[in-house]
Amino acid sequence: MLHLTKLAVGIRDIDHLREVQTLRVRENGRLWHRTRNFPRRGNEVVNGGSMYWVIAGTMLARQRIVDIVEDKREDQTPCTSLILDPAIVPVAGRVTRAFQGWRYLEPDDAPPDLPALDAILGLDSLPVSLQRELRALCLL
Repeated sequence: MLHLTKLAVGIRDIDHLREVQTLRVRENGRLWHRTRNFPRRGNEVVNGGSMYWVIAGTMLARQRIVDIVEDKREDQTPCTSLILDPAIVPVAGRVTRAFQGWRYLEPDDAPPDLPALDAILGLDSLPVSLQRELRALCLL
C-alpha cells in the first residue's frame, strides 16, 4: 500500500473541499481528481492507498483512492483520473511545504485519522479557523 499527497489549491478548509466535491459528483456522476502523470506505483496506491489533501499549508484530510484510470480533459488532452471515495476523513494536521503535482507518502509517514479524537475532545465545536491555527502550531 502507498498513499499520495496533493495540494488542494483554492480550498479553504475541509468543509469547502466537501462542497466542491459534492458539486463535482452532481455534475459528473463520479468523484475524480485529474492529474497529468500516471503514478508508476499505481498498483500500490489502489491497493488501499489514500489521497492526503494539503489545505492551506497543512495536511488535514484524506480520501481513499478507488481506482486510477487514463482519461482525457475537455480539450481531449490525455491525463490521469484518480477516482476517489467520497468519504473525507480528517487527519492529525501536519504542516506541509508547497510542492507541485502529487507526491508519494509511505504508510508509516501518514498522519493518523482524527474522527475519534475530534469527538472525544469536542474539537468539532471549535471554529474551523481556530482548528486550522492549532493544527498549524502542532497543538492538535
